[in-house]
Amino acid sequence: MNNGADRALPTASITALLRRYARAVTIDELRVAIAGSLNFALDGLGTGDVDASDVDIVIERPKSREHGDYATNVAMVLAKRAQRPPREIAEALASELGCYAGIAQVDVAGPGFVNITLEAASHAEVARKIVEAGSNYGVGDALAGTRVNVEFISANPTGPLHLGHTRWAAVGDAIARVLRAAGADVAREFYINDRGVQMDMFGASVMASAHGEPVPEDGYHGGYVVDLAAAIVAEDPDILSLPRDDQLVAFREAGYARQLRQQQQVLDLFCTHFDVWASERELHGSAAVERGLERLREQGHVFEEDGAVWLRTTDFGDDKDRVLVKADGEYTYFASDTAYYVDKRARGFDVNIYLLGADHHGYVNRLRAVAACAGDDMDVNIEILIGQLVKITRGGLEVRLSKRAGNIVTLEELVEEVGVDAARYTLIRYPADSPLTLDLETITRQTNDNPVFYVQYAHARISSVLRNAQELGIDWRGAEFDPGSLAHERESELLGSLAEYPRIVASAAELREPHRVARYLEEMATDYHRFYDVCWVLPRGEEDVQPLHISRLWLCAAARQVLANGLDLLGVSAPERM
Repeated sequence: MNNGADRALPTASITALLRRYARAVTIDELRVAIAGSLNFALDGLGTGDVDASDVDIVIERPKSREHGDYATNVAMVLAKRAQRPPREIAEALASELGCYAGIAQVDVAGPGFVNITLEAASHAEVARKIVEAGSNYGVGDALAGTRVNVEFISANPTGPLHLGHTRWAAVGDAIARVLRAAGADVAREFYINDRGVQMDMFGASVMASAHGEPVPEDGYHGGYVVDLAAAIVAEDPDILSLPRDDQLVAFREAGYARQLRQQQQVLDLFCTHFDVWASERELHGSAAVERGLERLREQGHVFEEDGAVWLRTTDFGDDKDRVLVKADGEYTYFASDTAYYVDKRARGFDVNIYLLGADHHGYVNRLRAVAACAGDDMDVNIEILIGQLVKITRGGLEVRLSKRAGNIVTLEELVEEVGVDAARYTLIRYPADSPLTLDLETITRQTNDNPVFYVQYAHARISSVLRNAQELGIDWRGAEFDPGSLAHERESELLGSLAEYPRIVASAAELREPHRVARYLEEMATDYHRFYDVCWVLPRGEEDVQPLHISRLWLCAAARQVLANGLDLLGVSAPERM
């Protein structure tokens, strides 16, 4: 079959592109090669009228090394459209694909799988690519031009952040990080619920504590309220002399300011930083609620009934219509929710992601309906993610860490108990929509059965190797890198794992699942340890430095870079010594 070399390409020379990078065939470049070869293969089969440009070409790493470095099922995907047996398409594709530099062998297996083996030098060039890219390796542009608002935690400023908030503090921040790595313009946002009855009840609770009186039954309890009251009085003793109504306001505002500051400080300690702190009060004070209501009226989904103003959310899947303005003229909480969404869109965000707690399932349909009522696409412009509950155990028994906050576990106390890295990594490591149990003994153990220790240790181990190389006077980066020398099975496994990293990051961003990065890092760390156990990196004794030593040091540096980049996406440190 003609290999396509004498044909005019349908787009600016794919062949030239592949040959330009012939010694560095990455997964993305391999996908380009498959796409180009696929069109030629279909031409040769007489199905040139079939447009394969929209085919999602899935490339995977085979479980067995005997099946090559990569495999694709694209022939089976296209079989029905092309009206050809999948194996026939696969064989034609294999023939075309085999002409590309950097590809050593292409085989067809089973009903139509195409297995691809890269030349050793081509495969190993990923190590050079990673080292030269540094912290930019894994950064993509799939979401370039997309503005994303990620709102998470959004706790009332009436108490410490608890364990449920802690999960979103880690996961929400990691989602924002992977979205940025995928090219999106991301804003992390915290919505301060600083308006309404709960704020007055908070002020009444602090005031009662200051006077040594019982806290209202439905007020805020816990030692932190007593501490707040004492701190406020110590700073302003005259507050106790104010009339009771004025005193309530004064305690409410002083308590609010202190509690919000405490939340901000503990989040800073937890390496979770927000770009925007949005106040519900300011939303109302800026007339944003009125503007939001007007936007909804323009779309024709607002109606009046029994003296109240309603939003017809049932038009878009909600179980009942929602009241925006009560008969007495007071705005509802839902009015704030709608205005807040409209305000985000007015600020230019294309996608608005809400991360809500396990008790907020009822908000999913109503918030999606708000987007639709505002004239937006509720499958594009808004996303609601629900996080499940977290509990803490020690020795198989559930424990309570809180000393000052009543019957809850606080973020601050969890960090004091296990550290920032262990807490963040463990909270991110699991899908947020599944319940999670944190075992304190496991996540603080300095052994390989503790995932965060296992990954961080891999980074520290490589750092030690590179320090030893420097002490031996080996300038690996200044020496010539021979990728063809990295032909050992364990080297090939590690290289394949490193090449997967950009795809993992892109997938984590697309699916809003940063736990994929954590699980990848654990697998990659295993591949590194397996490589290190059988492939000697540094010269032994009086042995001279060989090209293979240099190449393996490049590979070590590449592995360390990927571990550092991945840990950074999780907001976890990459220690050089442990």
